[in-house]
Amino acid sequence: MGSYLELALQLTNVQILLLSVYLLIANSIYTQQADETTWNGNWIGEGTIFEIRVAVTNGIMQIHQIESMGFIWTSKDGTVEENIARVEVEYAGATGIIQAELVDKETAVAFAASCVPDFMVVCVLAKNQQAIFKKIDSD
Repeated sequence: MGSYLELALQLTNVQILLLSVYLLIANSIYTQQADETTWNGNWIGEGTIFEIRVAVTNGIMQIHQIESMGFIWTSKDGTVEENIARVEVEYAGATGIIQAELVDKETAVAFAASCVPDFMVVCVLAKNQQAIFKKIDSD
């Protein structure tokens, strides 16, 4: 049983390594091609019905809720620099910066770059987590 667990952990580590290498390569290639209009459109959280509409003008990102799955949250205008977007979000008494990075024209990886107060359950749960968003509609 111990060797099975060790093998499973090794496979998981290999998968994480391969995904990281893929993201680094894709990011370095895509960074040269990204412009702010790539962000514009509807995005859905992979494996969910959580959907947002993104509009970027002159480096300023606005997020509009389409389907929030019952979550009550607000966001301020964010910023876009090449393939990186940063938006302040407030949810359940916590405030944080969500950072999203375009992997390609139809995929973004988002994570909580900051979350305060850090003792809030939502901040604890968000720590070291990421979400994949897929573009489903363009402007």
